Amino acid sequence: MSIYDTLNEQQREAVYHTEGPLLILAGAGSGKTRVLTHRIAYLIEEKGVNPWNILAITFTNKAAGEMRERVDNLVGFGSESIWVSTFHSTCVRILRRYIDRIGYDTNFTIYDSDDQKTLMRDICKQLNIDTKKFKERTFLGAISSAKDEMVTPAEYEVNAVGDFSKQMIAKVYWEYEKQLQANNALDFDDLLMKTVQLFQKDAEVLEYYQNRFRYIMVDEYQDTNTVQFKFVSLLAAKYQNLCVVGDDDQSIYKFRGANIQNILSFEEKFKDAKVIKLEQNYRSTGNILNAANAVIRNNHGRKDKSLWTEKGDGEKIQLHEFDTAYDEAEFIVNQIKSGCTKGNHYNDYAILYRTNAQSRIFEEKFVANNIPYKIIGGVNFYARREIKDLLSYLKTIDNARDDLAVRRIINVPKRGIGLTTVNRVQDSAQMRGIGFYEALQGLDLIPGIGRSAAKLDSFVALIEYFKGRLGKISLTDLLKEIIEMTAYVESLEAEDKEDAQARIENIDELLNKVATYEEVCAAEQKEVSLSGFLEEVALVADIDNLDEEQDYVVLMTLHSAKGLEFPNVYLAGMEDGLFPSYMCIDNPEDLEEERRLCYVGITRAEQELVLSCARMRMVRGETHYNRLSRFVKEIPEDLLEKEEKLFSVKEEKDSAVQTAFKQAKQAFTQKPFTTYASPLMTGAKQFAVTKEKGLDYTIGDRVRHIKFGVGTVKDIVEGGRDYEVTVEFDTAGVKKMFATFAKLKKEE
Repeated sequence: MSIYDTLNEQQREAVYHTEGPLLILAGAGSGKTRVLTHRIAYLIEEKGVNPWNILAITFTNKAAGEMRERVDNLVGFGSESIWVSTFHSTCVRILRRYIDRIGYDTNFTIYDSDDQKTLMRDICKQLNIDTKKFKERTFLGAISSAKDEMVTPAEYEVNAVGDFSKQMIAKVYWEYEKQLQANNALDFDDLLMKTVQLFQKDAEVLEYYQNRFRYIMVDEYQDTNTVQFKFVSLLAAKYQNLCVVGDDDQSIYKFRGANIQNILSFEEKFKDAKVIKLEQNYRSTGNILNAANAVIRNNHGRKDKSLWTEKGDGEKIQLHEFDTAYDEAEFIVNQIKSGCTKGNHYNDYAILYRTNAQSRIFEEKFVANNIPYKIIGGVNFYARREIKDLLSYLKTIDNARDDLAVRRIINVPKRGIGLTTVNRVQDSAQMRGIGFYEALQGLDLIPGIGRSAAKLDSFVALIEYFKGRLGKISLTDLLKEIIEMTAYVESLEAEDKEDAQARIENIDELLNKVATYEEVCAAEQKEVSLSGFLEEVALVADIDNLDEEQDYVVLMTLHSAKGLEFPNVYLAGMEDGLFPSYMCIDNPEDLEEERRLCYVGITRAEQELVLSCARMRMVRGETHYNRLSRFVKEIPEDLLEKEEKLFSVKEEKDSAVQTAFKQAKQAFTQKPFTTYASPLMTGAKQFAVTKEKGLDYTIGDRVRHIKFGVGTVKDIVEGGRDYEVTVEFDTAGVKKMFATFAKLKKEE
C-alpha cells in the first residue's frame, strides 16, 4: 500500500499537483502539514526532484522542527538537503553569503528588541528629541511597519510632507538606518527587507536562488506580510512552482502586520494558479464544525469553503449565561472537576479567552479547588511584572520592612535613582543592622549619597503619604491613587505602546480583585485590611510552580490557541464589548478579524464546546453590563443547548451596532427596563405585587444592604425582568439598584 493511499481525494490532488502556482485552502484540522510533507516526498520519490531544490518555509521554529522531523521520516536519505526553516532563518542564510553586495559585511550583528531600544534612545538624545512627547517605542513601531511594507527612509520622507509627526519619524528613520549600517547590524525586520533589496539589486544572486529553489512551499500563508510576499514572489518568479498553504478564515495577526490580501488575491498575482480546498476536518464533531461555518459565513472578505466531518454530529454546543464573571468561573471549574472525577484528565480541558486579564478569576478558582493548571503564552497573573510592581507598593505601605518590595519599586517608575545609590543605601542598612526603608529615612547617615538624597526623600515622602491614607479611603481607591500619583500607566505606555494595553488590562483586573475582596469582607462582616488582602493574594501567587509534564488544565488567549486542539474547550467571556471588543465594532475589517478569531476558538474543540458569558463583569473596579456576543447569536439555535442563569438570552430587538459611546448616551436618557407599573401604585396593592415577585418590602420599609447599611425604601419601579429600587441609606445617601443584585433585607 502506498503512503499516498492514506490521503483523501483532495489531499492527494494537492500532493500530485507539482507544477505551477498552487493555493491550498486548508480549513482547520484538515491535515495541511500531512499534505506538505507528503508533497515533498512525492516530489523526490516520484518526480525525481533533487532534495536541495526544495524550500519549505514556516513561521515558527517549532513548526519548522516538526515538519523537518516528519520529512526526515518520510524521505529518509537526502532529506537533510531540503531547506525547512522560518522566513527569518532562510533570509539569514542568504545574507550571510551575499549581504556584502549591498554594503554590509557578512559577519553582521542581529539586534534584538533591547538593542533597538538602546540605539533609539541614543538617537533621540543625539537629535534633541523630547522623549516625553515622542516616545522611543513610537519611532520603533513606525519604522517596523515601514519595513514590513518595504518603505525606505527616502520614501517615508516623501510621504511625510505636510505631517510634522511623520517628518520627525522620517528624520529618526534616516539616522536609525545610518547607525545600523555603521554598526554593521540588522534588526529582525531588516532580515527580510535586506534580502528583498539584495534580490532586487543583484540579478545574479536572485537567479542563483531561483535555480536553487525550484519548488517552494509556504505554510500559514494567511499570516504573511507585504515584504514576505515580495520575498517568495521573487524566488518563484522564474519557475512559478510556488505552493502556498493557508486558511483566510484563520488570519488573526493583523496587529503584527499580516496582510490577508496576500491569500485572497493569490490567483490575481499568480496567473493560472490552481486552487484546492481541504474541507474535510479530522478534529471536531459535526455540530462544532457547523457552528464554526455559521459564524464565519458572516464575513464578506473570505474565500468560500465549508468544513465537514465523518465523525458524526456529536454533542450540542453548550451555552451558559451567568449573572457575574465569578459565577461563570465557578461553573466552569466545577464542571472540569466533575469531568475529572468521572475519568477525564485535566489536560483534556482548555479555557480560552480574549484578554489575558480574564485568567485571574479562573486561577483563583483552580487554586481553591486544588486543580493544576498552566497558562500558555503568559505567566501567573500575580507573577506579571506590572502586578508585582503594584503589589510591592502595597507591601511597602503595609510593611516597610519588606526590603525586596522596597528595592523593587524605588525606581519604578523611573525616578533617576541608579543602582549605585541603591547599593549605598543597602550597604549602610546592613552595616547598621536596620532595614532598607529605615535607612532611607536617615539619609544624612549614608556616606556618598550626594545629589540622590532629594530623589530618595521624595520617594519616602510618597510612601508616607500613602501610609497616611490607609483607613481613610478604601483599598480600591488607595490602589487607584498609587497608579495615578506614580504615573505608572503613563510609564508603561512610554516603554511600549503595543505591550502597554495588555498590561493596563491586567492592572484593571487587579483593581477588580481589590474591589471584590472588600465586597466579600462586607458581606461576611469581616474587617477589611491591607494585610488581609496581601495574605489572600500570596496564597494564590504561590501555586504556579508546576511541572510542565504534569496533568493540568490549559488557560490561554484565543491568539495563543491557534494550531492547537483539545477534547473539551471553554470559550469564556462571550460578550459584546469584550469579544468582540468595542474598539473594533465600528470598523468592518477589524470586526471580521475578531470573527475569524472566534472561528479559530470554536475549531480548537474536538468533542465538546462550551460557550459562556456574564451579564455583569467588573472592569477597573467598576461593574459593566454587557450583551451576549453577536458571534454567539450567529450560531443556529438547533446547534445550541442553552442554560440561562438569571437573565434572558433572547435576541435583542435593536440589532444595530452599539458602540460604547452610544450605550453610555442611552444610559443617561433611558431607564434600564421599560416601566410597566404606575408610579402612583403604592401601599397594599404595590406590596402585593412585589410580594408576588419575591420582594418582602415596599415603599417606606427599612432595609439593610451588605455594603451600604440600613436605609429607607423611597421608590420601587417594576420592569420587565427586575425592580429598580431607590433607597436612602442613613450613611451612604441615596442609591438606585436592581433588586436581584441588591439583596436587600427588610429590617424587623
